[in-house]
Amino acid sequence: MFVHFAMQNNHFLLYGANGYTGELIARYANKYNLQPILAGRRKEALIPLAEKLKLPYKVIKLDDQAALIAALQEVEVVVHAAGPFHITAKPMIDACLKTGTHYTDINGDLDVFQMLQNYDEAAKQAGIMIMSGVGFDVVPTDCMALFLQKLLPDATALKIAFATPGGGLSHGTATTSIFKMGEPGAERKGGKIVPVPLGQKGMWVDFADGSGGEKKLFVMSLPWGDIFTAYVTTGIPDIESYTAMPKAVHQLLKFQGLFNPLLRTSLMRRLVQKIIDNKAPGLDDTRRHKSKSLVWGQATNNAGKKATARLSAPDAYTLTADSTLLITQKILQGQFSTGYQTPAGVYGEDLVMEIPGVKREIVE
Repeated sequence: MFVHFAMQNNHFLLYGANGYTGELIARYANKYNLQPILAGRRKEALIPLAEKLKLPYKVIKLDDQAALIAALQEVEVVVHAAGPFHITAKPMIDACLKTGTHYTDINGDLDVFQMLQNYDEAAKQAGIMIMSGVGFDVVPTDCMALFLQKLLPDATALKIAFATPGGGLSHGTATTSIFKMGEPGAERKGGKIVPVPLGQKGMWVDFADGSGGEKKLFVMSLPWGDIFTAYVTTGIPDIESYTAMPKAVHQLLKFQGLFNPLLRTSLMRRLVQKIIDNKAPGLDDTRRHKSKSLVWGQATNNAGKKATARLSAPDAYTLTADSTLLITQKILQGQFSTGYQTPAGVYGEDLVMEIPGVKREIVE
């Protein structure tokens, strides 16, 4: 059930605007008749971007609660695009609760979804919505989960897989992954999240390629945010998430236990972070426009009946910008539910179909 208020203006605070995905959101905002106020902690990065896009900006550090609260009091919504979110989400949501500002982010970290749900009651009392994962993870996969449940209402198991051919990981996602190095995977069993070996399961999946053909890719199990969000959205008790990966990586992970102690050391994580920092933060526009994101899902009931579907969409970065702005626009138009929410849980399984270039099909 939506709470309806008239949209007073089209402004929102975009924190982490100078990151690769943040800048893309800022660039695309005009398509949705929105104007972001660019924000972040580095003045030297924000000013050139603000001048280039002719947008207002604010230099704010997350540990400066007074400045953060002052900025949030000017807007109805914040789009939080500065990870790693297990560090940055808490100070932002604490400030949002004080100012009555709706909180959204582009997080995909399973632990962060769990942490933010703990603010559900506080958000309801403050009259705000908390919606984490308004980008590629988890909008298309969350919509797929609900779509499959509508096809098979008594489903008890769900598998969700995605691939980003030619897309790679953003700097923020790669940095978040560093903190998971050496840690176990996870799946949901009987409604509870349980640890399992990383990459324990693997399979071949036929993804739609957007032209009616098939694209068979190997996927392996990884603890993506859908382990948490799909359960909140659908209540399906057994959930596994997969992503496309070279089969050789899956084979190598069988020996991961031997290396986990080394992977968890601060020295190893610093070395990997240095490699990531030296790489380009994302794709150039030419490569981005040539890339796609693919999602496959399958629901199963206790009788063994299955419902399978797949979708193709623009690259993960473009989809994230579009879905983030689409949800921001809806919130400013008064379409929101207070408390902790998931994208499909509030806006339905067809939310993803409102994004340009998305195609979905049921697989017989």
